[in-house]
Amino acid sequence: MSGVRVLVGTRKGAFVLTSDARRQTWDVDGPLFAGWEIYHVKGSPADPDRLYASQSTGWFGQLIQRSDDGGTTWETVGNQFPYDGVPGTHQWYDGTPHPWEFARVWHLEPSLTDPDTVLAGVEDAALFRSTDAGASWHELSGLRCHGSGPSWQPGAGGMCLHTVIVDPTNAQRIFVAISAAGVFRSDDGGETWLPANRGLRSEGIPDEDAEVGHCVHRLAMHPSRPDVLYMQKHWDVMRSDDAGDSWQEISGDLPTDFGFAIEVHAHEPDTVYVVPIQSDSEHFPPDGKLRVYRSRTGGHDWEPLTNGLPQAHCYVNVLRDAMAVDSLDACGVYFGTTGGQVYASPDAGDTWAPIVRDLPSVLSLEVQTLP
Repeated sequence: MSGVRVLVGTRKGAFVLTSDARRQTWDVDGPLFAGWEIYHVKGSPADPDRLYASQSTGWFGQLIQRSDDGGTTWETVGNQFPYDGVPGTHQWYDGTPHPWEFARVWHLEPSLTDPDTVLAGVEDAALFRSTDAGASWHELSGLRCHGSGPSWQPGAGGMCLHTVIVDPTNAQRIFVAISAAGVFRSDDGGETWLPANRGLRSEGIPDEDAEVGHCVHRLAMHPSRPDVLYMQKHWDVMRSDDAGDSWQEISGDLPTDFGFAIEVHAHEPDTVYVVPIQSDSEHFPPDGKLRVYRSRTGGHDWEPLTNGLPQAHCYVNVLRDAMAVDSLDACGVYFGTTGGQVYASPDAGDTWAPIVRDLPSVLSLEVQTLP
């Protein structure tokens, strides 16, 4: 029988949660790297025992960890992220130039076919690649050196490259999202990049056709339809049907269109999940009711999913990298909260139950379906 492994990064360590295909009882292992912020943990699709983790603190800086045995043991690997090309500057909040500085790794995206190849999205916004299992890294500097780079500004969480998606049908096509610059697409393996933000509208940007400057929170794609992208933006849920060339709003009847996480059902490319948050200054569910919203129509209409979720006095948030799905026949949906709960639904969102409570604040959550 196949199983599921849930990889959870928190503000005070990482946790590995495992279950069989029934997903009724769970083993909890952790904390790994106790006391460290774990911004992201993700496994290789090509080798489920190969895991990568981004470990960080304000005191000791950034480390990359690698496991070759499914998280039982870990090894610190290469942690040099040299910004290549012309150093340059980007724009700070007040419009003044600010030098590019490396702060942390926000997102790790292993190759779909090679466990030794992995991409890393970092702050200040840049994209790096390793082809030797994390031992060394080189920047795909065409992104940061894009002509719009000097005008990029940090979002409230920093100027982070937080989303990396590789087209499963074309490894040369890569999508990234940067807060607060927007979406960029490469069609040549990361050598050159184009902004992919046409149709986005953002308060505070006078030019409605601005090429960059949009605070994108998260992108999602179904592997069977790589030209269709879903986006949770700083206000607005959006969809692109042409690989980011244009976007349309699909917020529909959501109670609020502000949020961070967005995910797509493993087997139904028109089924999308979001977790609405009250506002950009009130990061908690509307009315104190934790509700996942599901659309089975690609965003044309939405239904609240509440069975098993707290519907009173709940004031947690679900961050951008803290929602994922498994690929079992009955698709499982998972998310972690800033209150330290990890919720799972073994039936595509119809019912929910906590896997574990009282973890540190959850920063990221990924799911592996094990053979």
